Amino acid sequence: MSAHENELFVQIGNEPRDYAWGRVDGVAGVLGTAGTGGPEAELWLGAHPGSPARTADGTPWPTLLDWERQSGAKLPFLLKILVSGGPLSLQAHPTPAQAEAGFADENLRGVPLTAAHRNYKDPYAKPELIVALEDGFEALCGFRPVAEILADVDALAARAGSDSLAPWRQELSGPDGLRAGFSWLLAGAAGVDLAVAALVAAASGDERFELLTRLAETYPGDPGIAVALMLRHVTLAAGESLWLPAGNIHAYLRGAGVELMGPSDNVLRGGLTPKHVDTAELERVLTFTASEDDHLVPVAVAENVQSYRPRIHASGADVPFELLAITGDATIALAGSSIAITTDGSFALSSGGATADVPRGAAVFATRSADVQVAGSGRLWIATAG
Repeated sequence: MSAHENELFVQIGNEPRDYAWGRVDGVAGVLGTAGTGGPEAELWLGAHPGSPARTADGTPWPTLLDWERQSGAKLPFLLKILVSGGPLSLQAHPTPAQAEAGFADENLRGVPLTAAHRNYKDPYAKPELIVALEDGFEALCGFRPVAEILADVDALAARAGSDSLAPWRQELSGPDGLRAGFSWLLAGAAGVDLAVAALVAAASGDERFELLTRLAETYPGDPGIAVALMLRHVTLAAGESLWLPAGNIHAYLRGAGVELMGPSDNVLRGGLTPKHVDTAELERVLTFTASEDDHLVPVAVAENVQSYRPRIHASGADVPFELLAITGDATIALAGSSIAITTDGSFALSSGGATADVPRGAAVFATRSADVQVAGSGRLWIATAG
């Protein structure tokens, strides 16, 4: 393949991120590539400075970050392969305005970009979607209705045989119960430790509350265990998807997925983590309403092509990306620079005189908009402008 600047298809790759919550050889297992022998949590395919995708030898730009700098263009997304062997932190992401203001404020205050207590690593929003690559992908996603939470709190309080959960229940029962109950847990108020301990003890041996026991084994005493009871526990089959807009509190618990998001690493954490938790800033960006159905149902756009489009949700109306899932021969129109990766089978891309082979585990960057013919079978994912 030519390495000239006007080349359409460029092979790309990256090293998996070795976060502790990843599976041993997790990304390699999904892609059929050689493993590192250690935890592999995420493979980043994009231009984000934290881990920009590398291009094939001989291209005018060593990474996609260099492509952005030299071309003046910007990828409106970051594509990831995510493989979780244990729970990620409870977290939420800011709106564009919140990210811009937060980044500017921390810069003004002289907070180093690498500081552990920094909230905003860049001035961008991070709306995201995830599609399960295997059955049994688990996540916490959005708040439950207060009445459902209270019913579970009462059931566990009866088993606990103490009044340790009463202060939390009182907060949940007020006029702004979700906010009050959440704030009480994360503020470290007197009685939080006792409430969490009572919750975990009462959940032991009850299959309905197995998740609380599991979280307590990984993060003993963490108030995020109680927060988890306030959230929707979702299990996805392969191909099912979740949409996670700004302000949505969530945590992936275990499983493999392909994730598409804004080109940002802005994360406001809320528990189940040893990392910095800025409760006040998290509460400022959170949406304290019961979550409706956050499933993202794919739309058939052509034979063998489905699109996961955030804009089918009101909260995703302005999101400038979508994820295509291709299972066989197809013709697609790329609206702009795009990234393709194969997780099963093998594919070939062609447009005009440009061609690219994309076997399982390989990834390709398309530098511009184009009508592309796809040949092959399996599962090819293409992140593109929406």
